[in-house]
Amino acid sequence: MRIVVVGAGKLGYSIAERLSQEEYDVIVVDNNASRLQNVQASLDVLAIEANGSSPITMNNDDIRGADVLIAVTATDEVNMVSCILAKKHGIKRTIARIRDMQFISEAKEYLKSNFDIDLMLNPELIMAMEINRILMVPAALNIEDFADGQVRLFETKIKKKSPLANIKMKDLDMPTTIMAAMIFRGQRMILPHGDDSFQPGDNAYFIGLTQDIDNFSKNLVERNNSKLNKVTIVGAGRMGRFVATMLDKQHVKVKIFDTNKERCRLVASMFKYHGKAIWADAADINKMLEEGINEADALICLTDDDKLNFLLALLGKHHGVKKTIIRQAKTDYKSILTELGVDISLSSRVLATNEVLAFVRGNTAVSLLQDARAEVTEVTIQDGCSVCDKKLMNAKLPKACLVCAFVKDDVVEIPNGNTVLAAGGRAIIITEKQETTKVLKYFYN
Repeated sequence: MRIVVVGAGKLGYSIAERLSQEEYDVIVVDNNASRLQNVQASLDVLAIEANGSSPITMNNDDIRGADVLIAVTATDEVNMVSCILAKKHGIKRTIARIRDMQFISEAKEYLKSNFDIDLMLNPELIMAMEINRILMVPAALNIEDFADGQVRLFETKIKKKSPLANIKMKDLDMPTTIMAAMIFRGQRMILPHGDDSFQPGDNAYFIGLTQDIDNFSKNLVERNNSKLNKVTIVGAGRMGRFVATMLDKQHVKVKIFDTNKERCRLVASMFKYHGKAIWADAADINKMLEEGINEADALICLTDDDKLNFLLALLGKHHGVKKTIIRQAKTDYKSILTELGVDISLSSRVLATNEVLAFVRGNTAVSLLQDARAEVTEVTIQDGCSVCDKKLMNAKLPKACLVCAFVKDDVVEIPNGNTVLAAGGRAIIITEKQETTKVLKYFYN
């Protein structure tokens, strides 16, 4: 499959890197020579210095007739024009990065039908929605939804007093609609069996019917921590505003800090209920304490400075904040951040890249877990593939793969060995990252 990425900025680089790792034929287009040099030096892709919104560029032999075009420059209008030209030059499917929320909220369907855009990508909104999902489940370190929201993957940290700790899987009293899908213990990934058990400090993953997962998760939270009342946000940029207004609509008491007065005024005008925008430097801990950071159920640090986000999260923890979430552009140190006391670190680029990969593969959802060591994929079982219409016990799937849910005709099943993988059904699978491409071939014709 030939894929064209227009824009070699940070997001474009991340997308090109991931797609090239998946062994797709990737072409990166940008009119910035230094950006392209970085791409050429680091990635196994073809780099073309050109204007991605020019019909001359789209008529290039390497670009014309490609399978997918992904336009992720910093300018919405350039991305839209690139998609229009792509379709006129035989490129079958298009993705455009659209940052202007007015386009997405008021003209989404119009853009799809008239501008030939198959998927609109807004990394800041994607991350805000991820943060909101996590916050709404108090015990969660991560939440991922599959099968149009019918199936939910839930990650939590096993504590010393957890009702799940030190009990063998075969002896756990768990609903039949929920599966213990995976354990990360230190650097080890464990697909659990009957004699395995959760140990304090483990990162545990469960998957099942969304409502049942939500009910199950409530048993893992201390009663006085079960409701989200107060949230402090640092950074009133685009992402901070998205998160703040989402929480405000759910009647959470939000305080958002920023050193930019105009940003504070803008977000203050968007609040409907209990939101408060504070023009101040969040690094001023006395000001933060004065505003009650020690009483916050969650502290969310979304500035453009990774180091500042980390420092503020540690200060918040020191003063009693229950949960900390930070934005981290660089994902290299994610596991270290967790060990140092940050509960959750997220990257908007990683989340957006997951959406692109799911679209390219033809899957509904893709999620990376634990610094990309594991991957969760929703895949439609194609007629004639090697696992089609076979019982799971007879499918001969690799050991590095776990089928943890199966959906057919809107009926969700937590599978066992007798589950038949019928064509047209959707399987949610967990794989070791390096094995994903090989495993997916079992589900494709």
